[in-house]
Amino acid sequence: METLSVELSERSYPIFIGPGLLNDAGRLRPYLGRGRAFVVSNDIVAPLYLNVVKQMLGESYGGEIILPDGEAHKTLGTISKIYDWLLRAKADRQTTLVALGGGVVGDIAGFAAATYQRGINFLQIPTTLLAQVDSSVGGKTGVNHPLGKNMIGAFYQPKCVLIDTQVLETLPQREVKAGLAEVIKYGLVNQPEFLAWLTSNAEDILALDDEKLTELIRVCCQAKADIVAADEREAGLRALLNLGHTFGHAIETASGYGTLLHGETVAMGMVMAADLSRRLDLLTAEQAAEVRGILENDFSIPVIPPGQISAEDYLDLMSSDKKAEQGKIRFILLKSLGHAVLRGDVPLKLLRETLSAGEELCR
Repeated sequence: METLSVELSERSYPIFIGPGLLNDAGRLRPYLGRGRAFVVSNDIVAPLYLNVVKQMLGESYGGEIILPDGEAHKTLGTISKIYDWLLRAKADRQTTLVALGGGVVGDIAGFAAATYQRGINFLQIPTTLLAQVDSSVGGKTGVNHPLGKNMIGAFYQPKCVLIDTQVLETLPQREVKAGLAEVIKYGLVNQPEFLAWLTSNAEDILALDDEKLTELIRVCCQAKADIVAADEREAGLRALLNLGHTFGHAIETASGYGTLLHGETVAMGMVMAADLSRRLDLLTAEQAAEVRGILENDFSIPVIPPGQISAEDYLDLMSSDKKAEQGKIRFILLKSLGHAVLRGDVPLKLLRETLSAGEELCR
């Protein structure tokens, strides 16, 4: 087992990573507090892992809240249903919510924990690769709005994150590849050596080699922990972890939540960010092509966005992105493979060229 720490003074918390951790009965108990623990999961994950989590929680277990699976249910309506459930159960401020699932479950449960009675205890047990390497760490919680992804939420840190690598064995291959898009993002942002390690071990990673997965998750979580410790509320450095997300969130919103997986839209967005970087003379044409090749050829992740999204659709949605400031769209771009930069001075003409190139790819 690997143990990392997110250093946030009195709100610091551990990340446990390794195979078979769901069988470690006492692992969660120091982080439960004095009240009952309620598990928030979905109808795909709960049949697989709810019983073993019940055993981990022991006498603290108070019940479960099972949500429908999918991004389409990441809404304020779902949050309201969790509040209803907690109120009927007479959950108090000593209650702990345990998120058992992927990024959608973690974001929903975290936001409910942040806002129920102004904040209750919260633990993360992520069951998808994307959640394990990214969304379960760092305290971003929230829900979607029809006009924008993750526009309603809060920064709210868990008490611990428990990552059992063996749960990935039940994950569909499409979900694994979507998670790998976020993994590759870490290499592109500031870890060129890790990027090289990923490409050289692509076959073993796709085959879910346990040793490689543990190392991969450790590197990503350590990178995320270091950045969150330095910039918890995304004032500067943490924004670099949004490489591909400005384009990707627009794709996800325009195509309808749940049509594409989040990691798939991030992959598409990273290819578009690389293209825009090339047009700004930050990357060479060969480097931009390499970004696409790593995603599409090495890891078989789809990179072509849906054809129904026009350049005007992109511009409208991106102008509402959380990273926009004073009407200007800010982009995370690449100066090299392993060096990301934040830019708010992108000429509209070059942006339109990238968007138009994306449209051409779809035809």
